Amino acid sequence: MAFYNSEGQDHDVTRFWREEKEDGAIYNVYLKKVTYHTISDLDHSKGHLMWETQKIRVIKAGTLEKLVESLVTAKGELDSTYVNIFLATYRTFASPKQVLEILIKRYKWLEKDSSEHKEKKENNENQQKTFKNVISVWMDTYPDDFRDHPDYTCLTVLESFSHQFIPDSDLELRARHKIEKFQREAVSKSDGGIKFQFSIVDEVDHMIDAEYQKPLEFLDIPNQRLAEQLTYKDAELFKRVIPHHCLGAVWARRDRKLGKGGTIAPSVLATIEQFNRVSLRVIATILRTRDLKSSLRAKILQKWIDIAQELRQQKNFSSLKAIISGLQSHSVYRLKRTWASLPKESIDLFQELADIFSNDNNQILSRELLMKEATAKFPDLDSNNKILRRRNLQKRRSWIENGIVQGTVPYLGTFLTDLTMIDTAIPDRTECGLINFEKRRKEFEVLAQIKLLQSAAQIYNFQENKQIWSWFDSVRVYDESECHDMSCLIEPVKEGPGRLKKKSASYSSLLKVVKNGDNLGTRPPRYEGSKLSLLSCGLDNSSVCSSNMDSPASPSQGMSHSSSTSSLLSCDSDTTVSSPFRSSDTCVIKVRFESGPESDTHVYKSIMLKNADHTHTVIDKVLDKYSKKGPSSNYCLLQVLSDGELLIPEKVNVFYAMNNSGGSEPVFVVRTKQDHEARIQHRKRGRRKLKNWSL
Repeated sequence: MAFYNSEGQDHDVTRFWREEKEDGAIYNVYLKKVTYHTISDLDHSKGHLMWETQKIRVIKAGTLEKLVESLVTAKGELDSTYVNIFLATYRTFASPKQVLEILIKRYKWLEKDSSEHKEKKENNENQQKTFKNVISVWMDTYPDDFRDHPDYTCLTVLESFSHQFIPDSDLELRARHKIEKFQREAVSKSDGGIKFQFSIVDEVDHMIDAEYQKPLEFLDIPNQRLAEQLTYKDAELFKRVIPHHCLGAVWARRDRKLGKGGTIAPSVLATIEQFNRVSLRVIATILRTRDLKSSLRAKILQKWIDIAQELRQQKNFSSLKAIISGLQSHSVYRLKRTWASLPKESIDLFQELADIFSNDNNQILSRELLMKEATAKFPDLDSNNKILRRRNLQKRRSWIENGIVQGTVPYLGTFLTDLTMIDTAIPDRTECGLINFEKRRKEFEVLAQIKLLQSAAQIYNFQENKQIWSWFDSVRVYDESECHDMSCLIEPVKEGPGRLKKKSASYSSLLKVVKNGDNLGTRPPRYEGSKLSLLSCGLDNSSVCSSNMDSPASPSQGMSHSSSTSSLLSCDSDTTVSSPFRSSDTCVIKVRFESGPESDTHVYKSIMLKNADHTHTVIDKVLDKYSKKGPSSNYCLLQVLSDGELLIPEKVNVFYAMNNSGGSEPVFVVRTKQDHEARIQHRKRGRRKLKNWSL
């Protein structure tokens, strides 16, 4: 009797049946109805439709030992789907050494069981063979898991095990070669800064070029050229992102250091750093110009909008989001006269680009757009403005005629948001202490999207332009306080017919910075490190300060601020109350811990807020999230609003005391009471100064 699936028909149905528990594991059991035709050996012209029900067990939660055992089925087959999920996510609950030790232990147990029970020998040998294949897949797919320099413990253990138990396999040889390769790379890396060869001719040519090349001015750089360079950099960084570095339980712990000067999730942090660098330079180039006329500043503003459109055409959503965030920052967005000088087409274009990242329904527009254009040859541009629509059609025809194909670089913050929300809302372990593997399945779905988009990023073929990056690196950037003060000097809070009556010494020097800003282009960048990592946490810096000194004014008629805070690259940004992780008795909130006025701990994290949590409970959760110790009574809890901060009183229910009118995910800050009082006094002094400076 021969069997084959019914062609052209899909009768296979998988349905959840029940949950099964055993010692150390919980399984979801599914019943799969498999339909097939039977063909008689005697009469091939006749067949019968038949079906059978298969029982499928999928591990839902278990101990680490059970999860590792499930890499191989009871029949000795490789469950490729489960293997991919496990290898992509296991680092959140185990180390490579632990997993390898359990794999070896399982292999040895099967060896012993075969000698004691001859009837199981064939099945056990199949399982052993599959476990060996799992190790091979692991070594090929995630080689960095074995790069534990300088001892290479995992590879040493694997080599010794293979030599003793699998002498005829290539596993021992591969482990030895890996050790030798990693050792060579480590030596090469340590000597990477030393070069023994150089060309006299090349060196002379470089000196001549450097002498005759004039420093670039921002307005002289072609929009498409700068957009291509930003896309080149973003694509290179995104292709190097290691997907499992994006997991909320790993990358968000940026305050923790690894040995030998390493950091956790460096591939993700590099992408965040580049995002912030772009956004900071958008702000800096607009605020610092030699001529303080609004017309010149409007040209710079318009140029950034045009560059953003070029990025949209190149499907680079990362730098596009960075530019939009910089333009929506408080210090830039409040420049009413500058925005009013823009032509209507630029205003419409800016609004369309900003709408891509609207917070409505958990950024549904940007998600749908990304999935639609991820593997498309070129973007499908549209516009409500007739002039822009005509330009887009012309551009599209040009792409088709010239055979231009664009890659894709996503805004990584969207995926970091999803992973952090999953990490916050779903517990790592079940009530009985088992590892919750269903959580890892959900995380893997997000990681799979990242890997798919990394393939799309390979399409770009741009080359690095060192002259543009020299200009980019020479632009001096400013911290949040400087940006706000410079913005107020450009367009004071209160305007009058005369000049400023009174200036303090510090602000006199600041005014000189604004007037002569172009001369600062050769200075090294400032505030590039963790000091401005606040920009990566979903809030415009100015909104963190509780001050009503100046509220954002609408730049022009018919243009509305899409959000009171500009959401930059973040683990938690852009999540609205429509999030599926909010209910009537719980919600996910973003929190940040500040240890002082000069604190560099500006990383937002998420916690689950319950309807029974009081102020001291929330403060304790935040302290625990940041691994801080101390009584909660020394700290205060504040909710960050668009126009300042709301102090949450002690001994109140935070769930009902917080302000929900903003329509977005609640954001809180925890700082010491002493520091909070000092900030209040500082803001009062600032108000008095601005009052004296105004006319």
